[in-house]
Amino acid sequence: MSEPTLTLVQFLRNGLDPVPELGQLRAERPVSPLVIPNGPTAWLVTGYSETRAVLGDADRFSNDFANLANMGGPTEDRDPGGLGMADPPKHTRLRKLLLPEFTAKRLRALEPRITEVVEGCLDDMAAARAADPETPVDLVSTFAQPIPALVISELLGVPDEERDDFQRLSNNRFDLSGALDSGVDAVNESVAYLGGLVARQRAEPGDGLLGRLIREHGDDLTDRELAGLADGLLTGGHDTTASMLALGTLILLREPEQRAAALAPDRVYPLVDELLRYISVVQVAFPRWARREVEIGGQRIGPGDMVICSLSGANRDPFLGSDLERVDPSRTVSSHLAFGYGIHRCVGAELARREMAIAYPALLRRFPELKLAVAEVELTYRPFSIVYAVTSLPVTW
Repeated sequence: MSEPTLTLVQFLRNGLDPVPELGQLRAERPVSPLVIPNGPTAWLVTGYSETRAVLGDADRFSNDFANLANMGGPTEDRDPGGLGMADPPKHTRLRKLLLPEFTAKRLRALEPRITEVVEGCLDDMAAARAADPETPVDLVSTFAQPIPALVISELLGVPDEERDDFQRLSNNRFDLSGALDSGVDAVNESVAYLGGLVARQRAEPGDGLLGRLIREHGDDLTDRELAGLADGLLTGGHDTTASMLALGTLILLREPEQRAAALAPDRVYPLVDELLRYISVVQVAFPRWARREVEIGGQRIGPGDMVICSLSGANRDPFLGSDLERVDPSRTVSSHLAFGYGIHRCVGAELARREMAIAYPALLRRFPELKLAVAEVELTYRPFSIVYAVTSLPVTW
């Protein structure tokens, strides 16, 4: 495999499947040198056990934003805050404050509102179809993107009149086709908006997550920290869930077996986990930097080396079972890495699972004859992005 190919292989796919070269790399050398032009010494980790070893070891691997500044990237004053690129003890303190907002009790209380949001989007789809029966409905813009945006807006307490702008703030921040600074600029625009929201909540705390954090921990959290936490929820919960809703639906439309599993209450959650494993919309984890010399998968990694873990590669590792190149709704793989692993496992993972478990069957029940309006080969995907996604999904019924 040539060096230029290896540089990109973690982002390349054939449809929904990682390119065969990624599987070949995992089988032959699960910890491989990664060539980054003008960048640091770097490694690509593609094996399941090796990925867990990196992501689960916050003592030997740093996740701090300052590492980007040290390698000539965005300066530390542009750190968006939040949990995503923070090390203990800062990460430990903030995550401890946030976790009570995602207990099973809190999420159950949110389920009726999630159902209302989903049904509202289905109403919008039906209205679009009725208004123009000859034009396919784009499931991405009418269903997949609005659902998580509205749920997170509800969770945070974003005013209704600001929710369209709020949704826009999360789009395309994971696109790596441009400069690294462009993604950071998008994040900082979001943090700036959320800073204003936090200021308003400080003055008059609402019933959402921000309001509760201010009432219960207001003196322990700065406005910047609150905005960073809110942006982290937007970062981790909107684009990723939107992509899963669209790409998961694409798979459900392919085969009756998957469709039947989505409609069975006792099978929908195992199906959701299998779709999460198979699709792995978050293709790579946030980068780690070795704090000191360490050996992973038989490879020596030096102090300061950057490590990129391929989640899409790890989730197809035969370690997890057999025949992983297809979706098996009867498979039980609760240990997949679609939400990451270790202290940085997505704090909103269970919320995302619930959104999918509510949305998929609701969509299929409302539109039992739902089908693609174009041949699948005509669909286009983000060509180079941390979060893999289909750009549009024309459907009809």
